[in-house]
Amino acid sequence: MRHQSSKVQALYEHCKTILSPSGSPPPSSQALQKLSSILDTIQPADVGLKEETADDDRGHGFFGTNALSRLARWAQPITYVDIHECDNFTMCIFCFPTSSVIPLHDHPGMTVFSKLLYGSLHVKAYDWVEPPCIIESKEPGYAQVRLAKLEVDKVLNAPCDTSVLYPKHGGNLHCFTAVTPCAMLDILTPPYREEEGRRCTYYHDYPYSAFFANAPICDGEEEEYAWLTELESPSDLYMRQGVYAGPAIQL
Repeated sequence: MRHQSSKVQALYEHCKTILSPSGSPPPSSQALQKLSSILDTIQPADVGLKEETADDDRGHGFFGTNALSRLARWAQPITYVDIHECDNFTMCIFCFPTSSVIPLHDHPGMTVFSKLLYGSLHVKAYDWVEPPCIIESKEPGYAQVRLAKLEVDKVLNAPCDTSVLYPKHGGNLHCFTAVTPCAMLDILTPPYREEEGRRCTYYHDYPYSAFFANAPICDGEEEEYAWLTELESPSDLYMRQGVYAGPAIQL
């Protein structure tokens, strides 16, 4: 495959053309739709991946029946593959073994395009309720909680359309659980930069009923909301660096 004709090269060139380091001004809706359309065409082989099956990762299904089998699956790392990173965007792949989890986390001021390349992945995602609804803990050692609305709670099965989250909507805070071995190709723009206020923060979600507040929701909608509290970076997030094996990008 020639570099100039590869799908990943076309993806890189379009990202380079339309994306900026600050995310402002935002690209046009037509430019963003074209980016999604390019991602929709990408297959595992286009980025150097071989589709894995449940037998390949020696999993025992999404719902394990004994502690030993669950431990064996959790011991397998998620593989992070860096394709390209610059001031404007990050292009990367996450390869999940069965039952692996990326905990609930945010993307401050960022837009993220995600294309499931193969397999099945459960996605749960929230957006903050605005104006902020915050409960300050009166107990020492306990953090505050903030109200968020559930935007996505479903299993994605490849092949499927590219999903997009935005700074204020579309499920900016999300967590992933692999139902089967699967891989996700992501475009994050602008990329995480802690010095620029884009630090990845992890959260725990509590059901709405766990706290009492005069929150602006209607009766019967409680299951659509949750209280989120910040966590330290999870110690059990097991991730390793992979090597990109697809067509080289011509910069």
